[in-house]
Amino acid sequence: MGDIKVGVQLYTLRDLIRTYEDTNATFQFLKDLGCDVVQISGIGPLTPEEKAELVDKYGFDVCVTHTGFDRMRTDVDAVIDEHKMIHCDCLGVGSMPGEFRNDLDGVRKFVEEANRVGARMKERGCRFAYHNHAFEYEKIDGDRTIMDILLEETDPETFFFVPDIAWMHIAGMDPVECLTRMKGRVKVAHFKDYKITDDERSFTELGNGLMDLEGIWQACVDLGIPYVVYEQDSGFDDPKVSTEISFNYLKKLAGK
Repeated sequence: MGDIKVGVQLYTLRDLIRTYEDTNATFQFLKDLGCDVVQISGIGPLTPEEKAELVDKYGFDVCVTHTGFDRMRTDVDAVIDEHKMIHCDCLGVGSMPGEFRNDLDGVRKFVEEANRVGARMKERGCRFAYHNHAFEYEKIDGDRTIMDILLEETDPETFFFVPDIAWMHIAGMDPVECLTRMKGRVKVAHFKDYKITDDERSFTELGNGLMDLEGIWQACVDLGIPYVVYEQDSGFDDPKVSTEISFNYLKKLAGK
């Protein structure tokens, strides 16, 4: 059994965390499942104080968030202050903004900005982390991909990753190899599953799709990744039902 802590990415439950009252009820649902770890993303327009109050009420370990990159660039100290209120030291960006993706110069501009933001976060005891989709594995500089540039041209002391294993697989990559390249730069990994039906891709609950989750879990153990959270973008009738199925699957993996 590894020492990985398992949790839930709140984006999966985004329609149920739009107000303070709904968020309180959803947090109680998670607590009843035995979930103590969350990633805050997709939450409604709650004030920083309201978020902190609910996090403390339920004793959640907020392992990472998703925060808009523009706000990180323009208001980084306020963003850090808000994260300290919820006892979170890992500030994730959900994706590279579109303005940076078009060419090599744009990607390098993102790297420059991210390194600057990450350096300030490090000064204040936090870390910047990047969440991937599939486009990062597209070639942009000869045989080099956007991910190659992110791995090779960012500062490993200030630029970390929140790897999404399903998007790696969708991009035609081996998630274990991808995670290995990120060794030492991952606090939280996203576990996500998907299936193909009539040539159509759809996300599904953990264990119901194509991903070799047991093998990837073992890689996370071997690499010393401390947190794994379930995320499902879509493909559910009831996000609570899907969350219960997938979180129980993670608990089984953690118990092996």
